[in-house]
Amino acid sequence: MLRLKSSDPDFARAFARLVKDRRESDEGVARDVQTIIEDVRLRGDEALAEYTAKFDGHSPAEDAWRISPEDCREAFDALKPDLRAALELAAQRIRDYHRAQLPENRDYTDETGMRLGARWTAVDGAGLYVPGGRASYPSSLLMNAIPAKVAGVERLVVVTPTPKGEANPLVLAAAHLAGADEVWRVGGAQAVAALAYGTARIKPVDVITGPGNAWVAEAKRQLFGVVGIDMVAGPSEILVIADAKNDPQWIAADLLSQAEHDPVAQSILITDDAAFADQVADMIGVEIALLPTARVAKASWDNHGVIIVVDSLDEAPALANALAAEHVEIATDDPQSLFDRIRHAGSVFLGRMTPEAVGDYVAGPNHVLPTGRRARFSSGLSVLDFMKRTSFIAASDAALAAVGPAAIALAEAEGLAAHARSIELRLGL
Repeated sequence: MLRLKSSDPDFARAFARLVKDRRESDEGVARDVQTIIEDVRLRGDEALAEYTAKFDGHSPAEDAWRISPEDCREAFDALKPDLRAALELAAQRIRDYHRAQLPENRDYTDETGMRLGARWTAVDGAGLYVPGGRASYPSSLLMNAIPAKVAGVERLVVVTPTPKGEANPLVLAAAHLAGADEVWRVGGAQAVAALAYGTARIKPVDVITGPGNAWVAEAKRQLFGVVGIDMVAGPSEILVIADAKNDPQWIAADLLSQAEHDPVAQSILITDDAAFADQVADMIGVEIALLPTARVAKASWDNHGVIIVVDSLDEAPALANALAAEHVEIATDDPQSLFDRIRHAGSVFLGRMTPEAVGDYVAGPNHVLPTGRRARFSSGLSVLDFMKRTSFIAASDAALAAVGPAAIALAEAEGLAAHARSIELRLGL
């Protein structure tokens, strides 16, 4: 674990190294993924079968590649009542929040008499990657699938690896609840390639979303342009800004809530009290010992955990903006005053009673968020990731007469005579 103090002479240099640190895939992963993508593009289902046997340890029968809607419903019906109710609550809150994101069409006539506007429509098909190995989360399925359905996507395709042929029943239950139209037993970069290019079994989609390992993230990066993607997601991260009035055990648990995701996840604490920092560090050791995910959480904290002690929490927003973290918790008496100065963050959790974990499940806002400082220029998943905007123009005789000469002048200045002529002919020039 790295410990920094903002008053130290070398703090700026050490903090700059922290900001520039990249905990993402290497060139070897990129080469492997490129090979897999090309193989699936050329050989389709044959390549999928070989990679599924190699990486997931099973070969589905010809009629078993697709998991039926009946199997998904049975998985949902078989849930314990309290877990089913929890999923239903999460789904409803996610749906309500994302319905409020739906954009409005525009249609108006300006002072020249020209009709202008834009119309929003959903993509025809969306693909959702759902991990099936170490990270198998029904909550992520809800967070990806529900915005797609709210946006109006008619065909929602889920791909998920089934190691040794075993599908995760919680994932199937969530697929039923979210209204997935197809669920396929395939994972990894090969599944992303199949969604992008299509195979004899799986028709291609227009947008691919969903979390995955380094190979899945790299496949999405390489296929951007063939299809739309939500984002290139790296390892999870959390930044907690906390004063000494907090319970150190609570803050330790918050930091570990992301550390347990991945050995290369990163948890960072900024505090203005060195003694409190020591207490949190001690409690992290205690909390790790209680976790069934201790091995992963410990590796993350030992290798990538950071504690930054500042003279005043007024320094925290500038540091937070430089880090542009996926999750930011502000556990102070007046979190809003710090939040007002934070411009770059995936999602912010305000106050001592708002742990990041509540946002992962039931708050409503999406938990698919930019990592690796991408919050500087991108946002969390929303209905807009499954929609596109088409502008339209309708010019009357008077409108074209009013603006056409300026368009002709610009076309001629650019040396595009046909552009100019198409307007001149209509104006009788």
